[in-house]
Amino acid sequence: MYGTFLAASAITAVMVFVSLQFVSAPYGRHARRGWGPAVPSKIGWIVMEGVAALAIVYFFLRQHPTMTPTLWLLIGLWEVHYINRSFIYPLRTRTRGKTNPVAIVLMAMAFNTWNGYLNGHWLGAHAADYTASWIQRPSFIAGLACFAAGFAINVWSDEILLRLRSGTNTGYTVPRGGLFRFVSCPNYFGELVEWTGWALMTWSPAGLVFVLWTAANLVPRARSHHRWYREQFADYPRERRAIIPFVY
Repeated sequence: MYGTFLAASAITAVMVFVSLQFVSAPYGRHARRGWGPAVPSKIGWIVMEGVAALAIVYFFLRQHPTMTPTLWLLIGLWEVHYINRSFIYPLRTRTRGKTNPVAIVLMAMAFNTWNGYLNGHWLGAHAADYTASWIQRPSFIAGLACFAAGFAINVWSDEILLRLRSGTNTGYTVPRGGLFRFVSCPNYFGELVEWTGWALMTWSPAGLVFVLWTAANLVPRARSHHRWYREQFADYPRERRAIIPFVY
């Protein structure tokens, strides 16, 4: 059944990508009425992202794997990303008065649980493959470099966005500096690079499906952000792309 779940997840990701060409998820700058009850944005973010940090550990340990340095490193990198995304980042944001629809929070929780299952189950079931020598594979080395670069881009870009709202400024302004010179959403670009690195490090279909889902969610949202910036700011830099420098 696991193979069927992977295939179904990949197909669903394509369907989500197509649907998001026509509608933007209603949170953040794209928030709108009509999506039912909502919770404070900060709480919703912590809950829906925090699930990912727990799910992979639970489904991984269910396989009773024998731990190796490679597995410790892989799980550790996943946790570093999601601890930052679930707790450090949202607790630093200025989101007073902003909310996320409960429906969006529940959908994100469902995805993060499912994604944690796919990746945790794979690592646990194939734990014997991830020996200490696995980290010497060219794919692992390349993947680790991608993951580190993507994480750095993500944190750097988040820092620029957070500084825009320092002091009394709580509105939207044009971000500048870093990779914002080239794209409207370098934080999303960083996540794409990160999870591409994860797929390379694990060399797994679960990792590949995660990259597909990341692109399905973030590429359309980056395009929506890019369009929004151009509509809101007449002087918005025309040379910027949406998410991939010089490409898209």
